[in-house]
Amino acid sequence: MWQVLRRPRWLGYLALAVLFAVVTAGLGTWQWNRHEGRVEDRAVVEANYGQTPVPLDEALGREDELADAQRWTRVEATGRYLTDQQHLVRNRPYEGVFGYEVLVPLALPDGTSIAVDRGWVPNAPTAQQLPDVPDAPTGQVTVTGWLLPSERDLGRAPVQGQLASIDLGALEAATSLDLRSAYLVLDEEEPAPATRPQPLAAPDTGLGSHLAYALQWWLTVPVGVLLVLVMARREAQDEAAPEPGPGDPPVPVGSRPGPPSAAGRRPPRRRKVRIWDEEDA
Repeated sequence: MWQVLRRPRWLGYLALAVLFAVVTAGLGTWQWNRHEGRVEDRAVVEANYGQTPVPLDEALGREDELADAQRWTRVEATGRYLTDQQHLVRNRPYEGVFGYEVLVPLALPDGTSIAVDRGWVPNAPTAQQLPDVPDAPTGQVTVTGWLLPSERDLGRAPVQGQLASIDLGALEAATSLDLRSAYLVLDEEEPAPATRPQPLAAPDTGLGSHLAYALQWWLTVPVGVLLVLVMARREAQDEAAPEPGPGDPPVPVGSRPGPPSAAGRRPPRRRKVRIWDEEDA
């Protein structure tokens, strides 16, 4: 078998099998990393989401950046909604339907503001219309919600009063406000308005199928090499079989040798002739 594997054609097969093993191992590692990320996200949500709210300045100072472990920290802030700076975030899904999320800055006593995601509203009947959005409370209001970091800039052309993502840099540029480095997903407002946008769903803490996919990819890593070795072994066995003599009966291709003959020997196996054998000759 090792002599067979030294041939250029079989070396090519073996190289392809090794490449297949490297690719499947990499895909397994990628799925494993995604699984690990989901595990970390779930741990953060479970640690922070249901906790008693803390003052905003205790969780996020004026110049602080929101750490990964602080995501979904439940906070409380008091201020005044800047309703004239309201922005709608486009193409946001809710239970399979696309609409807008309503982002309204809350002016804080220290002169900074924090963007508050007040919830979701469905699209208008036509793309040329803006949706109906329930008004935010006027005057001083105390809001309770969860902190999340800014989303990335999607690189789309700005639209007046709208955002492609919750990119706090874009909102700051559009409003000229001094925004905190995280935004707040609204839970409650006091005083509570008569109506408000649809509250956003709780974060998904499911782990998905990434672990199962990782195991499946890793289990396929040796398949290519094993297949090449089995094929090479079969070819070596075929080449080692003796050629039938002129008086020997024909043996069907792939048949196994029968029981020993009366003379104490097995009937010889006919050697299979393949196209690549003729090419190598």
